[in-house]
Amino acid sequence: MDERTLKDFRYWLKVERSMSPNTVSAYGSDVAEFFEQSGCDAVSANSDSINDYLAKRSRDIGKRSQARTISALRSFFNWTILEGMRKDNPCDGVDAPKLGRYLPDVLSVEEIEAILDSVDLKSETGLRDRAILEVLYGCGLRVSELATLKLSDIYADQGFVRIIGKGNKQRLVPIGGMALQCIAAYMEDRPEPDGSESEDIVFLNRFGRPLSRISVFNMVKKQTLLAGIRKSISPHTFRHSFATHMIENGADLRVVQEMLGHESILTTEIYTHIDSSTWQANILDHHPRKNAVILDDNEMKKS
Repeated sequence: MDERTLKDFRYWLKVERSMSPNTVSAYGSDVAEFFEQSGCDAVSANSDSINDYLAKRSRDIGKRSQARTISALRSFFNWTILEGMRKDNPCDGVDAPKLGRYLPDVLSVEEIEAILDSVDLKSETGLRDRAILEVLYGCGLRVSELATLKLSDIYADQGFVRIIGKGNKQRLVPIGGMALQCIAAYMEDRPEPDGSESEDIVFLNRFGRPLSRISVFNMVKKQTLLAGIRKSISPHTFRHSFATHMIENGADLRVVQEMLGHESILTTEIYTHIDSSTWQANILDHHPRKNAVILDDNEMKKS
């Protein structure tokens, strides 16, 4: 595929579909990979070529990655129809893999506190890292939302922050006193911004530039290890934990949906399943028959 076609497709995703930069990048990569590996072009590709490509890739990528590839290709061919390049979408003849219900890992309140307490506040980035963790958990933000959080979007007196989420959609999220205190402490130690584009960004690196998503990810991994927690943790785990703990403490599902910025309530409902699975595990762990011995067939006959 020529670079101009791919560039135009990405522009359509960004402007017409209002997709996030991460989704635009992922879809663009998936589409480019397909055409490079299959040898097809935008006009000659058909259901068979897509199914053959997915069959070969199934050895290397999981079902969720396959589903995303199909979604990317479906979007691409919908775009080609709009552009008059073809009249059909070959993905209509492609079956997406069946995905099981995904239940993300969550941290307990005690584990959250252990990670927060693991931050050395006297270190060079200690005040910043503690504030980041408090905001991630206290507001349930995506890492991209945290990295682009602006000082002008924090309304401390009113107790909320304005977040620009996926598709440039705005939402207001309450922010607690502890998170605000940590931000205030960090601001006294915040590096001098490197240029006008950094002035309004809350969290900066030591050079005064906006933090990258990977920097936040690495910091979270480091503090998790220092806290002695061996779960697979990412910044998004704090978002999952925030939502789960809110629901466990009786928050309305619609309220949690609005705070997380979910377009569909079905996305938020996953946290009720996490709550149920936690409750189930707790019941089974304390059930009086937990340690009962299972008899084999012979013993059953004797009895």
